[in-house]
Amino acid sequence: MKKTAQRNTFAKHLTLYSKLYGGNPALNPQLATVIAAAKKSGMPKANIDAAVARGQGKSTSGEKLEAVTFETIMNPSVAIVVDIESDNKNRSIKDMRSLAKKHKALAAPTAFQFTRTGRIVLGTPQPDTEGAQQQQPEQQPAEDRFDDVLMAAVEAGAEDVEQDEDGNYLLWTQPGSTHHVAQTVAKELELDILSSDIIYKPTAEMVEVDDEGAALALGNFLAAVKEYPDVLAIYSNAVQGGISDEAWAKIEDCLDV
Repeated sequence: MKKTAQRNTFAKHLTLYSKLYGGNPALNPQLATVIAAAKKSGMPKANIDAAVARGQGKSTSGEKLEAVTFETIMNPSVAIVVDIESDNKNRSIKDMRSLAKKHKALAAPTAFQFTRTGRIVLGTPQPDTEGAQQQQPEQQPAEDRFDDVLMAAVEAGAEDVEQDEDGNYLLWTQPGSTHHVAQTVAKELELDILSSDIIYKPTAEMVEVDDEGAALALGNFLAAVKEYPDVLAIYSNAVQGGISDEAWAKIEDCLDV
């Protein structure tokens, strides 16, 4: 499961940097760095190529990708939305239905329990060498830095700004302004764009997973969906209830919200 989560992270960064800065690693140092790290971790070349091509809106064969969603419900009444980009959406939906049937999930409308919103994560650039680190100017106090990010983000059109436990900045936007806000704030404050997505954020009451058997079934289904090559992200309204941390981790590792 950890290897799957690591590959999913690499795939997201490969797609993001390809989309933002171009698909040629010779002209895109950010992309080249992630490709090297992905190869070192053992990520298959086919997966790397597919992630880079996805950032250009194409499959590895050069076919244009289409966006499609798959909605399903899994015991105990957990709503799931799957974001897919495919060069054959009918095939992808058919495959998703087969997976759902195999894992006793029900294909049914669930998107109404979510809202589409832009989510951006910005981080402070990391120096490449110790020498470069020594040349870095003195950093602002964290509180002052957050205020700068907040002001710049709101001015660019963000609706809310938070700071996560790793010190990265989480910006929430309207879907249509996500790309603009990410590029504007990152450029103005010299921050790295760690992710920039339009996600499905749960709006209805969250569903607690209390039963270990249901948790195992849900985790197995989500893992199978995550392994499907056309899947971009999986969103759910599930939260940990009375199940073990280990059982919840298998579910959480597959989710994007």
